[in-house]
Amino acid sequence: MKCATLLAAAALAITAAAPASAEGFRAVESRSGFVSLVDGKSLKRLGINLAVTPGGEIRGQAFGQRVTGAWRWDGRYFCRDLKFGTRDLGPNCQLVLVNGRTVRFVADKGTGEHADLRIE
Repeated sequence: MKCATLLAAAALAITAAAPASAEGFRAVESRSGFVSLVDGKSLKRLGINLAVTPGGEIRGQAFGQRVTGAWRWDGRYFCRDLKFGTRDLGPNCQLVLVNGRTVRFVADKGTGEHADLRIE
């Protein structure tokens, strides 16, 4: 899987081919609900460490490359515009699901591939 696809999911590494509505996950329905999950925390996965700030910034590292971007909440979706190293991954709106300390970003408004990250 390409790094672009992996990062397109937020924040973002090798993903499993499970359906977005996999057991135990619930949808994050609002900006305030999302911010309460990530504010002051890191989103991590092997080779990835990201911060998503309440002010709309995305920053961190993925596989030794700098990650920068911006995000906003649109209806039910986390919409981000992301750069990975020198590569512009462009915009994508994603469904956000959570199960305990795992947050799942599902690309293309919930119809695309997903990435699971730990909230730490």
